[in-house]
Amino acid sequence: QVRLVESGGGLVRAGGSLTLSCVVSGIIFKFNALAWWRQIPGKQRELAAVITAGGSTTYDDSVKGRFTISRDNAKNTVYLEMNSLKPEDTAVYYCNTPNKFWSWGQGTQVTVSS
Repeated sequence: QVRLVESGGGLVRAGGSLTLSCVVSGIIFKFNALAWWRQIPGKQRELAAVITAGGSTTYDDSVKGRFTISRDNAKNTVYLEMNSLKPEDTAVYYCNTPNKFWSWGQGTQVTVSS
């Protein structure tokens, strides 16, 4: 069974930075495309960033140029480096596949104050 454990969230001022981590267990990590999703209060969960098994990345326009997704296959971990954070980035952040194939983890809360 796949297990997703997100961490690294917190409270940060606008313009600040955070790096999120997600440890994935129960699968052959290196063969899977991975994604960071986020759920803003009152809205549906949305796809923020994707990294393929080969390392190619894509981003939602709202985070492009500010967020960087990366992966460490030796550690079964996917990262999301977030810079120039804005209050509208406040959300619970989750990792999963781009098509939401696995059961969700607990997520990690990111709060950006103005």
